[in-house]
Amino acid sequence: EREREREMGEVVGDSATTTPPSMGIESPSPAVSDTTMQMQTQYNSPSLSNKPLLSIIEHVSSAAANKKTPRASRTPNFMTPLGSPIRRAIQLTKLDPQDAWLPITESRNGNALYAAFHTLCSGIGIQALVLPVAFTVLGWTWGIICLTVAFVWQMYTLRLLVKLHESTETGMRYSRYLQLFSATFGDKMGKFFALFPIMYLSGGTCVALIIVGGSTMKLFFQIVCGGHGCSAKPLTTVEWYLVFTCAAVLLSQLPNLNSIAGVSLIGAVTAVGYCTIMWLVSVTEGRLDGVSYDPIRPASNVVWIFGVLNALGIIAFAFRGHNLTLEIQATMPSSEKNPSHVRMWRGVQFAYVIIAMCLFPLAIGGYWAYGHKIPENGGMLSAIYTFHGRDAPQFILGLTSLLVIINAVSSFQIYGMPMFDDMESKYTSRFNKPLPWWLRSVSRAMFGYGCFFVAVAIPFLGSFAGLIGGIALPVTFAYPCFMWLKIKKPKKYSMVWWLNWVLGLSGMSLSIVLIAAGVYVVIDTGIEVSFFKPH
Repeated sequence: EREREREMGEVVGDSATTTPPSMGIESPSPAVSDTTMQMQTQYNSPSLSNKPLLSIIEHVSSAAANKKTPRASRTPNFMTPLGSPIRRAIQLTKLDPQDAWLPITESRNGNALYAAFHTLCSGIGIQALVLPVAFTVLGWTWGIICLTVAFVWQMYTLRLLVKLHESTETGMRYSRYLQLFSATFGDKMGKFFALFPIMYLSGGTCVALIIVGGSTMKLFFQIVCGGHGCSAKPLTTVEWYLVFTCAAVLLSQLPNLNSIAGVSLIGAVTAVGYCTIMWLVSVTEGRLDGVSYDPIRPASNVVWIFGVLNALGIIAFAFRGHNLTLEIQATMPSSEKNPSHVRMWRGVQFAYVIIAMCLFPLAIGGYWAYGHKIPENGGMLSAIYTFHGRDAPQFILGLTSLLVIINAVSSFQIYGMPMFDDMESKYTSRFNKPLPWWLRSVSRAMFGYGCFFVAVAIPFLGSFAGLIGGIALPVTFAYPCFMWLKIKKPKKYSMVWWLNWVLGLSGMSLSIVLIAAGVYVVIDTGIEVSFFKPH
């Protein structure tokens, strides 16, 4: 030990005589800097460390004692003279260990493929099945234009979120959407503007998945057993909801976001599968008799305007998952040489190419086949069984139902993960220790059965698709633009400055009018309110 300390002292002494100070601040020795560049360029976040600080310092010290001092520093040329002090400040900052205890950031072994799986599972699903309903109001031309504009718009804001996840200036990583919003605009603004939409997108989606999954289970049972002399007594709708919830709760015991990568892969494959089957069956069976494509124009202009806005809300709701982008990227390792946004964007691009290949044929093919006859509530799922229940092979109908069920169970996991993370963070911040395994299981079961209770109490929640799209729209289309302006501070009146201001203000304006339109449509058309009476 004494010999090692003496050698370390000699290394530090040599570096002190050969390394000039930078801007009046002592820079670390090249040996320490070199090791630091290789081992300690991990980006930190307000609570994102998965290695104890003590082991880091011991590793750097031992490396400095056993390595000869190089003649030239290996610091990259693009680093400014402030780079070394910044890295030193980052290294010596006391890191919050709580993120190593939370399910989103517990494991950082993700990669581009995992990101693609999670993005596909969260970005495509049941919400896409009602896209042809929007075309009945917008028509062919404006329907395709609005769908294309929304797709390009959300891809741009998704790119902004991926870039904002980590800061090369401060070394911070923002692993949650609410965390980034609060760091940008303050905690009060975050709780007021972002907390409800984000939590609603997670919890509300889980409730909707229970309704869709349980109803499809009932339909699947009828297809398999109906007309085949099956003597089994069918379950009620509530009992099917409970069966689905039990399966979802059992699968939710997987510990963290990285551990459900395989589940997300299954969910992505099943989503692509049933979307493809639906539009293929609809197109191959041909158009229905008496199909009309003329946009529906009510006698009242007010009704027509609100109908158009509600259709835009349906399109906006089809593009979701931005509230999970930062969480997915948080599962990846990141360093100065290999930042996480490179791999994340590669996975996102791959995922959205597949998403586009599903959404556009589904919307266009479904509208071509059914026109104004498309059911407003169930969309393509209801149309398949209503119009082709007798013509299409029972195997195809059963397979479609099974794929919908598997996708719903898989999507429940990734949309429930932010809620699990939030519940566990309350415990870790108060008691400063990880949540015990048994308490984690109980809390996740309570969340699942709480969603089940809401699904049974409010089974008509799916009738608010347009309204939900309006509430969630800023998270996808507006907030990323404002956060980019606040953090990156682009040159005033530049192209980027104008683009983000226009998109951000347009997103907020659309959100306000879509919420108003959703409320108006619900009041005007009416919904079948049946508390505690699911069909």
